[in-house]
Amino acid sequence: MKEKVVLAYSGGLDTSCCIKMLKENHKMDVITVAVDVGQNEDFEKIRERALNLGTEKAYIIDKKDEFVKEYIVPSIISNSLYEDNYPLFSALSRPLIAKTVVEIAKKENAQAVAHGCTGKGNDQIRFDLSFKILAPELKIIAPIREYSLSRPALIDYAKEASIPIPVTKGKPYSIDENLWGRSIEGGILENAEREVPEDVYELTRPLNPVSDSLDYIEIYFKKGIPEKINDMKMPLLEIIKYVNKIAGAHGFGRIDHIESRVMGIKSREVYEAPAALTLIYAHKSLEYMTLPKDLLFIKKFLEEYFSRLIYSGLWFSPMCSAIRAFMEKTQEHVTGKVKVKFDGGRMEICGRESPFSLYRKDVATYENFEEFDPRYPEGFIKFMGMDITLYSALEKEVKNELIS
Repeated sequence: MKEKVVLAYSGGLDTSCCIKMLKENHKMDVITVAVDVGQNEDFEKIRERALNLGTEKAYIIDKKDEFVKEYIVPSIISNSLYEDNYPLFSALSRPLIAKTVVEIAKKENAQAVAHGCTGKGNDQIRFDLSFKILAPELKIIAPIREYSLSRPALIDYAKEASIPIPVTKGKPYSIDENLWGRSIEGGILENAEREVPEDVYELTRPLNPVSDSLDYIEIYFKKGIPEKINDMKMPLLEIIKYVNKIAGAHGFGRIDHIESRVMGIKSREVYEAPAALTLIYAHKSLEYMTLPKDLLFIKKFLEEYFSRLIYSGLWFSPMCSAIRAFMEKTQEHVTGKVKVKFDGGRMEICGRESPFSLYRKDVATYENFEEFDPRYPEGFIKFMGMDITLYSALEKEVKNELIS
């Protein structure tokens, strides 16, 4: 009896070629798992393609709700942006896809799991580490990495094997998308000096002509989680779709970024993430109003570290789990409303309010001193600067002694 392997399947070039390689080179029965995390795909066609390529079973599993509740929510409350730019949508989806593949592998009594990642990218690390943490007993197979196949070589292989592919050598973009954003890489985009062609974008309109009207939306957060837009309460999944449409119509959400991959390779990455950037920026603005400064300081440090852990494929690590618990605890008072304006590729925070606001106009105002005694700072400044004042005086004294 042949061994079984469960393949994380997207329906694209890489994973379609993997089906053939696993069957013919590894002599294994292949079961595919396509996970719906909000990508704009025809999943019945993906199932049909997998079966036509010789898979034993082709699972299509809807994980959009779990993706939103268990992955996107922690990303929002932690303001997760890798290198202050990338909203981590691909990196967030990989642990969930890996978890789903492992679930099917156990259900089907498979001996191995597989993915279609290359030896240069980040996703191989995310899949491998997730598989190793969740199911160390399963063998991991990565055919594209194993055979060191470049993209042109993979296209040639697909043509020889009569595998239908959606790209050509003339325009070989690699595209990944889900509810939280869309990435485009490869081909002419690898020329870092060249402007990104307009045809790579789908979620955002061209920046020119500039929109002739403004759009304002009000985003209501409850304990850090968006729950209403303009007084319309809706599931977070629908909020993301709504904000994507509004922000994208104004050209907001484009990112052209030179990124540091996990292994140190610099890579040009082009992203579209209108909703992700809008919600994270709005959430961060509300936190500045409701969280004490020491908590903001520590949280910002952990946000950067948390983003790096997610990016590096360590979602299921103990550290990542502990930081998620910390982030959730910080959100107890992050409730309120943030007003956002869109205009010609820009998004601005133009108002915020909260029942837990630490901002008080009567304290902050320069108009009067009714709630603030201006004599207080003198003593505060003396205590605050005591050590550096003593240090400076001692330094001058020692220098004078040495000179004399």
